[in-house]
Amino acid sequence: MELALRQNTVYFDGIMKESNRMVAATKRKTSLTLDAKALEGAKELGINVSAVAETALIEAVAGARRNKWLTENAGAFAAQSEWHKRHAHPLADIMTAPGAASWRP
Repeated sequence: MELALRQNTVYFDGIMKESNRMVAATKRKTSLTLDAKALEGAKELGINVSAVAETALIEAVAGARRNKWLTENAGAFAAQSEWHKRHAHPLADIMTAPGAASWRP
């Protein structure tokens, strides 16, 4: 499968968003059922509905994968947090972030 860099200009809630991403060069047709007024408005404004749908789908899939990963790894995060509570952070003496031992406002 060949990848290509694509730039799309899409609109969400009237806000223009530039999208640069690597995408598969092959595409597949699909059927969508969309709100008639929204579709008419998009056509009047010259909005590429396919590009908007594609970008929104890519972002939704990425968000769902992130949430799934966070859920699957929640136990590891909790264990790490508990370890830090018991043993302190191994770099606490040199950390300069707020809340660290060496933090000076």
